[in-house]
Amino acid sequence: MKIFWFIPTHGDSRYLGTSKGARQVDHAYMKQIAVAVDNLGYEGVLIPTGRSCEDPWITAASLIDATQKLKFLVALRPGVTTPALAARMAATMDRLSGGRVLLNLVTGGDEQELKGDGVYEDHQTRYKTAAEYTTIWREILTRSHTGESYSFKGERLQVENAKLLYPPIQKPYPPLWFGGSSDDAVELAAEQVDTYLTWGEPPAAVKEKLELVRQKAAARGRTLTYGIRLHVIVRESNEEAWAAAEQLIQHIDDATIAAAQAKFKQMDSVGQRRMAELHNGDRTKLEVSPNLWAGVGLVRGGAGTALVGDPETVAARIQEYADLGIDTFIFSGYPHLEESIRFAELVFPLLPLATREKLAQPHLTGPFGEIVANNYVADAAKQEVKTQEPA
Repeated sequence: MKIFWFIPTHGDSRYLGTSKGARQVDHAYMKQIAVAVDNLGYEGVLIPTGRSCEDPWITAASLIDATQKLKFLVALRPGVTTPALAARMAATMDRLSGGRVLLNLVTGGDEQELKGDGVYEDHQTRYKTAAEYTTIWREILTRSHTGESYSFKGERLQVENAKLLYPPIQKPYPPLWFGGSSDDAVELAAEQVDTYLTWGEPPAAVKEKLELVRQKAAARGRTLTYGIRLHVIVRESNEEAWAAAEQLIQHIDDATIAAAQAKFKQMDSVGQRRMAELHNGDRTKLEVSPNLWAGVGLVRGGAGTALVGDPETVAARIQEYADLGIDTFIFSGYPHLEESIRFAELVFPLLPLATREKLAQPHLTGPFGEIVANNYVADAAKQEVKTQEPA
């Protein structure tokens, strides 16, 4: 089991849908989050992409020196960059980071935004382009280890004697991830990628989706790994967790929800539509599965659900998804710095043993906890008092 966190380059706050409680997301803040999750033992971080975000590649590059083991999941954008340029970028990032880059194939789901980036393709055409793009990207990187060049002529893209002189550290190429719910997306995943990602739908829906991808991949003689993208709201009790969920959306008014939902309906992303259909903008129907809360999706695009509960409950829900074959979990919470620490402290100790051992930092000698009265080790003070009491 691999646990990732999230760098909120589109903004961060204590509340959704309002500027109240918002904080400035500058490089210092992103660095705080990266250093925190690196020290806590998270596997890596997802860096978002899109018009509302800072550039993921520049963000990731700026965080290499601040971290030691943390991996960076950055976006590969067909149509926005050429595959040969993206191959050089991926190899450079991999080399400079010591093999810590992962690629997230993003085809886009908002035609208006895509046109702003110069991409004038409908949904189906974007996936045709993405398939050719990914083929070229993979082959250039793979052949760089032997010094070969690569030529390709497809329906959408072509390259002639493309060559990469500086190969990546990871062989044959940095792992390629992708998430999508349409038929075209499933076919692309089965044919091209290494890890298939899903947003946090109810377990039954996730099971159905993963089984379909497995079947499609097996028909091509391929085996994928699987991940899920979720928010998390964990507190020491279930009551506190649900109260925190309600507080997160307490300043969102109905007009803001209606505007956000109207925008989501304009997108051609099947995954976004499935997220919206979990609640249809109804604040009274947000627990869409036990401890799976869709309140984030009232105003946030993309991943819109959160696991809500005490540590034991959240760990149990994580295990439910793991039992479906998911081995990578990408979490986030508001605000992202504090919640990354809270989640690690409360939930990491409850994860499977192999994961706990992997997360463990080098063991330091005690004592741990603040020293009591400048003299007693935490918890030992109680025993000291007991020994001093008269019989």
